[in-house]
Amino acid sequence: MGVSKESITFACNSITITPVMETTITRRPASFRLRSDLMDRLKQNAARENRTLNNYVESVLLDVVYDEPNEVTKAAVKEAMSGKNRNKVYSNVDEMFDDILNEE
Repeated sequence: MGVSKESITFACNSITITPVMETTITRRPASFRLRSDLMDRLKQNAARENRTLNNYVESVLLDVVYDEPNEVTKAAVKEAMSGKNRNKVYSNVDEMFDDILNEE
């Protein structure tokens, strides 16, 4: 006994999707004075990504504000800035991470 295309379509049309978690994001209007060349560039980038200017600017700001490195990255930056292991060449990534994680 096979399943007809009509029964599959009927079954798909009857599915209700309920979001697991509903969250409300409150937005407030804001006004900024920007250089005209910067505004033109933002509009071009938004259009290229087929997004509104507001959506594009918000996503760029979110990337900047919430882009914090994890602990492993922070340790690697600290090591690089200290000059330790400046000339060390690692044969693989695991060896490099072992050095970073075992640093004291």
